[in-house]
Amino acid sequence: MIITYLGHSAFEIQSGRSRILLDPFLVRSPQFDTSGTTDILVTHGHQDHLGSAIEIAKNTGAPITAVHELAHYCSDQGAKATGMNVGGWVSYDWGRACAVPAAHSSSTPDGAYAGCPVGFILELEGKTLYYAGDTGLMSDMIMIGDVYQPEIAFLPVGGHYTMGIDHAPIAAEWLGAQTVIPMHYNTFPSIEVDIDDFVEAIHTVEKTPLVLEIGGTYEL
Repeated sequence: MIITYLGHSAFEIQSGRSRILLDPFLVRSPQFDTSGTTDILVTHGHQDHLGSAIEIAKNTGAPITAVHELAHYCSDQGAKATGMNVGGWVSYDWGRACAVPAAHSSSTPDGAYAGCPVGFILELEGKTLYYAGDTGLMSDMIMIGDVYQPEIAFLPVGGHYTMGIDHAPIAAEWLGAQTVIPMHYNTFPSIEVDIDDFVEAIHTVEKTPLVLEIGGTYEL
């Protein structure tokens, strides 16, 4: 499995022949080759997360997985889409994904209701990953840790619209994840942070911070 950071909250996960895009807002990686994408997962409808998902889906045939209302919107725009909701699993060639709660909001680019925001649990290659999407710190992270026991957590740390660095170590402890990857920071002035503060904060709870440069990869 190879995880590639594409900036903001966008990642690609490569597993065998599968290439999974998470929240593909690619303004920080505009030249990234998406032609081999096989699946797209979108946590909510805000443009900095839906991003280029519809265009990529139409160009590649890769289905978008999103909460029911957002999947309906993507389908109306001509993309192949699979709707799901909190607690439900969807199976893929590479494994499976479950939608879990997120404390945020969600609307489509035209302002319409896009269903509830979610995060995703991904199970692949014997590993469990928690991709939080946009969220504040919430007690549901205790449940996510107890039930799903993720080994790696992708957490937003920019503050203002989501949880910030001060809540990252709390979330890491509640989730039980040993490795924590930061996201949703330094894209806009309102979410600018010193990422060294994140590294220090995660070390205080004896977890492993994994800061990826844009285009950087992590192989499991």
